[in-house]
Amino acid sequence: MKKQNRNVAIVGVGLIGRAWAAIFARAGWNVRLTDPHQPTLKAAPGLIRDELQALARHGLADDPDGAAARLFVAASLKEAVEGVEFAQENGPEIVEQKIAIFAELDKLAPPDALLVSSTSAITASRFTEMLPGRARCLIGHPVNPPHLIPLVELCGAPWTAPDAVDRARKIYREIGQVPVTINREIDGFVLNRLQGALLAEAFRLVGEGFISAEDLDHTVKDGLGLRWSFLGPFETIELNAPGGIPDYCARYTGFYKELASASAGPEVYQSPNVDRVIAAWPHPPTPERIAALTQRRNERLAALAAHKAAQSDKL
Repeated sequence: MKKQNRNVAIVGVGLIGRAWAAIFARAGWNVRLTDPHQPTLKAAPGLIRDELQALARHGLADDPDGAAARLFVAASLKEAVEGVEFAQENGPEIVEQKIAIFAELDKLAPPDALLVSSTSAITASRFTEMLPGRARCLIGHPVNPPHLIPLVELCGAPWTAPDAVDRARKIYREIGQVPVTINREIDGFVLNRLQGALLAEAFRLVGEGFISAEDLDHTVKDGLGLRWSFLGPFETIELNAPGGIPDYCARYTGFYKELASASAGPEVYQSPNVDRVIAAWPHPPTPERIAALTQRRNERLAALAAHKAAQSDKL
């Protein structure tokens, strides 16, 4: 998986950018860090080093000290992108800022470097259309936290070169991620559309009093989520009928048609429903609780990643 003497620029080193830095450094890349907010940039190497050490404790990083030594704080965006073959942008979810950042990246980065955005909501066509090098620009949307959940959604604009998507897919695979290609632009990409469908129904069921908020979470984490950690929805239904997916469709889609005809609408995110959902969650969102839950989530995800890696070696 490791390749030496390859350079990547991590543009924006907040939570997502630091995770990308850990992933690339772990895979042997030289990682250039840049961020316009100097306190964030100054703190980044130490925080990335901590993440690498945490990965190592679960067997998910072979040489955390060596990986940390491949981190470099760049004095400017120009210095960060000099000689790189890949730039991963992690700026704010504001289209005007994306336009400005990508204009600079397109001007400063080597002409053959891929320019990739981590955005979770803004399609590439909205901020790359006017760029001379727009053919090398695309979305590489990760899942939070990217260093523990390997999926990356790749989505180009109509003018993105197929070779750019292919190159990005190959690089993400080489650094240990699981890239999926979205064939054409769609708002929310795919992961957030799937997540949004589940979340809307969860808001409706809790808001209308069918189930408590905590029991709904148990329904997912102790029910659906156990299968979903290693089976997708099509693999799941393939096993839920003797004749596979055709048999499942014949048996059960009548019921799902009824559900789809009355699916949750945007009102579930408005008052009074959203107020009822908030009231139904019994835990105040204190900083201490959020920090403790984040640590627990990361530890459990690391353990699951290590387990899945060990099982894949046996297949």
